[in-house]
Amino acid sequence: MGLDLATLLDLRLYQAFDVDADGSVLAGSDDTGSTQLIEISSDGRVAPLTALSGPCSGRYIPGQRAVLVSHDDGGNERTQISVLHLPVARPAELPDLEPLVRDARYIHSIAAVRDTRLCYFTNRRNEVDFDPVIRNLSDGSERALQLGNHLFGEAALSADGRWLAVTVASPVTANAEHVALADLSVPAGQEHLVDITPADAQAMNHSLCFTPDSSALYFSSNNDREFTAVARYDIAAGCTDWLVAEDGFDLAGWLSPDGARLLVERNNDGASQFALHDALTGRALAVVPMPVTGSLGTTPVWSSDSAAVALSFSGSLMPFDALLQRLGASPGTAAAHATAPIEPARLLTNSAAGLHGDRPAEPELHQIPGDGGQISCQVYRPAPDGKLSGSAVLLIHGGPEAQARQNFNTYVQVLAAAGHTVLAPNVRGSTGYGKAWYSADDKRLRLNSVDDLAALHAYLPELGLDPARAALWGGSYGGYMVLAGLAFQPHLWAAGVDIVGIASLVTFLENTSGYRRAYREREYGTLADDREFLQSVSPLSRADDITAPLFIIHGANDPRVPLSEAQQVHAAMTSRGRECELLVYSDEGHGLARRPNRLDAIPKALTFLARHLGADATPTESVNPHKS
Repeated sequence: MGLDLATLLDLRLYQAFDVDADGSVLAGSDDTGSTQLIEISSDGRVAPLTALSGPCSGRYIPGQRAVLVSHDDGGNERTQISVLHLPVARPAELPDLEPLVRDARYIHSIAAVRDTRLCYFTNRRNEVDFDPVIRNLSDGSERALQLGNHLFGEAALSADGRWLAVTVASPVTANAEHVALADLSVPAGQEHLVDITPADAQAMNHSLCFTPDSSALYFSSNNDREFTAVARYDIAAGCTDWLVAEDGFDLAGWLSPDGARLLVERNNDGASQFALHDALTGRALAVVPMPVTGSLGTTPVWSSDSAAVALSFSGSLMPFDALLQRLGASPGTAAAHATAPIEPARLLTNSAAGLHGDRPAEPELHQIPGDGGQISCQVYRPAPDGKLSGSAVLLIHGGPEAQARQNFNTYVQVLAAAGHTVLAPNVRGSTGYGKAWYSADDKRLRLNSVDDLAALHAYLPELGLDPARAALWGGSYGGYMVLAGLAFQPHLWAAGVDIVGIASLVTFLENTSGYRRAYREREYGTLADDREFLQSVSPLSRADDITAPLFIIHGANDPRVPLSEAQQVHAAMTSRGRECELLVYSDEGHGLARRPNRLDAIPKALTFLARHLGADATPTESVNPHKS
């Protein structure tokens, strides 16, 4: 039996943020309509912690019954940091939080928490570049580090207080950041970065973690590799060793607090597979079972005793849940039983209860031929429906440096429930398939990924689908892909749904937040040197060719893709007499984070698609899949 729309839009989704010394898990729940903090005690009791006006996340303060809360205003992404003391008599509203780092003009993002120290990144110096700040949570003192004009991704603090490790975004290369260390033992104001991976390399680096004796740093990297592997950097020796690597698969590793084991994720075509490895030798110790085939959500967090990991997980049959995975004691300890199998994870939440026993659509995995190579694609079949049988919706992920994972995607499921066959492809520019694939749409190669849309369209008859009844759906960069498909391939697509998408790469770069501009120019090209090219690959420059009906959804507070992107393509369409509807939500940022807005927008988008993809729909004159 298929799922109905009301059931899907009313699902409660959960994610794990942190685990306390007593085994309590700090989690997020969207039960109230946007993600709020809850605490799940070791005996399973759930306590709501926050009732803020918008989504939030958090971390425990070690050694205290208190939480660092990260929150913004209406999705504007100018995150602030506050403290919530536990327990709470009722879910806390903003006045109930103790301000810690607040200035609504700037972004303050939690980067690392260790003992009494918080590292956060802030752009308050010039609104564009970010600086790490080390705050002592005991006395409130701060040490601001000016390490250059950078955008930082991650941070880790060493146990001895001497080192800060960071990932630093490349100023010129897309999808690249390097790892650097700052020595905090020098006098304040004399700190500087020492690169431990090449600053000019096209490489991804992430998942930083120091050993408990502060002698080494673990991280995941594809420096000089096609796929990411787990590395160990010896600080005194200044050398890096590869500990866990596998050809053809991206790996990520997280070091246990006692330094003995690594939890390693293997990305197998969008599915997460886990194993425990010895942290010194890299030797595999045990497979870590997951409850369903699916993928990781938030970063795994080890318990302080190194015996368990809290994580978020999602699969087509498990919408999104917080889990606690018991891993046993580390080898070499008295409590260790190296031969004992690892038991399945304990589900702390039960998102599947909202499915009421109905079964969501599950993916078929396809490799679809394209000009640049095989395109990995998940195909979700709907329950039989005469009116929409044979229709196809390509759901293009954002990023572009992201991946359509084998998880529960609400948009996929509502489209399938409505009767469409859904294709979730990983076109060129997607991660998870090696460095060459995710770099194949950089800058002057931008339209390579749009060419892949045509290859997917050509494959539709192989799936038993009608090429004349195919639409595009995507958000953020996926929204750009929707508009680009309609503009550059007008004869292929019957309709498009654009959520917070980019209409013009020129005006996007001109109007996005200053810190975002510097970051995104690495991917798309610069306004100074590439304006003519950026204009040529912008859907808005081909507005005359966009003849398919278009449905646009945008948040008024979006700091990444400004509302003006939606407004200008809507104006261009309506001025030409083309069908185009624009929905704007005043309390949203970059996406649809609030359930009431999803309940309003998604049914309208589905009605729009049914009108244009139904068996009795009259296609626009431009839709002719055989046109050259």
